Amino acid sequence: MDESWLVALTCSTALMLLLGLHLVIFDFSLSFPDSARLISLVGFTSFILIKWVVDQFIYNKIKLIYKNIHDFKSKPGEYKNVGLRQANRDVNKWNIDREQEIRKLHIRESYRRQFVGNVAHELKTPIFNIQGYIDTLLDGAIDDKGINKKFLQRANKSVKRMIHIVEDLDEITKLESGSITISEQPIDVIDLIAEVIDYAELKAEKRNVNLHIKDPQRNKYMVLADAEKIKQVLVNLVVNAIKYGRENGEVIIRTYDMHKHILVEVADDGYGIPVKHIDKLFERFYRVDTSRDREQGGSGLGLSIVKHIIEAHNQSINVRSTEGKGSTFSFTLKKA
Repeated sequence: MDESWLVALTCSTALMLLLGLHLVIFDFSLSFPDSARLISLVGFTSFILIKWVVDQFIYNKIKLIYKNIHDFKSKPGEYKNVGLRQANRDVNKWNIDREQEIRKLHIRESYRRQFVGNVAHELKTPIFNIQGYIDTLLDGAIDDKGINKKFLQRANKSVKRMIHIVEDLDEITKLESGSITISEQPIDVIDLIAEVIDYAELKAEKRNVNLHIKDPQRNKYMVLADAEKIKQVLVNLVVNAIKYGRENGEVIIRTYDMHKHILVEVADDGYGIPVKHIDKLFERFYRVDTSRDREQGGSGLGLSIVKHIIEAHNQSINVRSTEGKGSTFSFTLKKA
């Protein structure tokens, strides 16, 4: 129903009045000029009057609709020229927007519950461990020199794990809220990779992993990035490759020129990741092998932080993996 309906209704009502008037004129036998003037006057007046009445009725209805779908008060006559067709479009759009908003709220609520459950689960283990060690010491083991130091060291290890989780949570929250500023500067990505390899060298030696850059060419791969944040990304990926790759294996970092971007790959020859886990790897607290991951002491937030840092650079990160052959994590950076 639109404005044409309003015009049709008004015209038909005016014609009915004119027909009645014509009968009155016929009965009183008025002259043609007088009857023509009278018919024109009555017809025009009735049309204006009826249209005004219908306009007021529809305007009041439209004003009520807009009052319900908008949070602000309408000004006098604000929706006077809004037709039924436009009002219908606005109401449909409002309905779609509200449905999308409700759907997002449901997703966020589900995510919040899952997140709180994950945090509680991750913190519960170290807290219970600390409590157990302290209770044992208070029950008399503190006087046993062979036990007290060992239990205090274990409690300290659990405290460090809790600190690690809390620090990672704080960082990922800041990244999501945008309160951490990404300071992009021209840097040589090969120099950055070399620093990371120096940092991870001892970890690689413990598992007898060969860690190296393939075809390093300094001053060729200049990128525009936040050096400290990208270093954090590389450390996370390289350390993960060492921890979850094969002992006596190999971790290779490769770089490729992609015209406007540089592609960086961190590859291992480990056991690979099952396909069902690939899409969830970058979720908070997601673990492929829960027991093994906790033994390694990770917070479960590393890859999620990596993803946020890369996305803060307006770039993307991907993973491909083949069970029994290894995994490769790759991300892009804009050329300087």
